[in-house]
Amino acid sequence: MLIRPADDGALAIGQLSHSWLAGQLARPWGNERFGGVEPREEVVLGAEQHDIGWALFDLEPRFNPDTGLPRSFLELTVDDHLVIWRDAPDHLLTQSLHAALLVSMHGSSLSKLRAAARPADAERVRDHIDAEHARQRALRDRLGVSEAKAERTRRQMWTWDGLSLALCHGWRPFVARDVPTAEGELDDLTLADNDTLDPWPFGADRLEVRCEGRRLASRYEDERAMLEGFVAAPVETVRFGLAPA
Repeated sequence: MLIRPADDGALAIGQLSHSWLAGQLARPWGNERFGGVEPREEVVLGAEQHDIGWALFDLEPRFNPDTGLPRSFLELTVDDHLVIWRDAPDHLLTQSLHAALLVSMHGSSLSKLRAAARPADAERVRDHIDAEHARQRALRDRLGVSEAKAERTRRQMWTWDGLSLALCHGWRPFVARDVPTAEGELDDLTLADNDTLDPWPFGADRLEVRCEGRRLASRYEDERAMLEGFVAAPVETVRFGLAPA
């Protein structure tokens, strides 16, 4: 769950809606400077579904008594993290092996990030990282995908994920680091306050993307009130228009 406080309450955006937005960034991605996405439909599917492990978890969000709102993904316990990510790639294995590979790579990257940011959790997530690396080797072998090509896709996914999070949270300015280019080098992208991107990574001149969120109250007294409010909350479409700087 992504939680964005506002003057009239808070906006709760489900991880799968944020993933949908990431997929909308992935599909038109690519130009002379940044190259393309290959194989496009499989990778776009993986981008759209990269948080698939959250699908049921977000239907009953955990309560944060400090904020009086649902816990955001930034407040996830290590136990919840492992429940969400251990089996996430399995949900795509009968749909697209390439999409499952992308989800596996994204999950292990998040576990690495958690281990670095929270040393107390490092031992708990090590088994998950090792298991996903083994899964990735097996999937790359079945797909005939090189480690270098898979790493390029992983970095592209990290970029789409970061840009989607920045849009949903209102993080401006935001810099996406180490974005792979057509020449195999790495570049940075800056999302400015007016939703322009520099440099421009898409083939189209402009891009409109959207997701859905639930409008919550500013605070709830307890978990029961929060869950009741969440279920009854009106759903609204959140739109963003991106343009070159």
